[in-house]
Amino acid sequence: MKFENVNVVKEANVYFDGKVSSRTIEFPDGTKKTLGFMLAGEYEFGTATEELMEVLNGSMDIALPGEVEFKTYSKGESFVVAPNSKFKVKVSQFADYCCSYK
Repeated sequence: MKFENVNVVKEANVYFDGKVSSRTIEFPDGTKKTLGFMLAGEYEFGTATEELMEVLNGSMDIALPGEVEFKTYSKGESFVVAPNSKFKVKVSQFADYCCSYK
């Protein structure tokens, strides 16, 4: 997949002591995506808007809001996170992802 006619914010979004980082992509219609990479670890993220997370490579175990059990998502799979919520992520090796904001 390739994005065309976009702006890229040069400064990285860095979380969890550098174990998670992403770059923001801005589209002409005002929408945004982030392209990111997670190293092995356990994380909790909060979101203000609905997010579509696509796993581009690697895998991640996800516990969505209100869920106790984790579900594994691998390359080519995606999930949606509800707005104004938190979700948990476990990564055993690495995860390369794209997050689309609604």
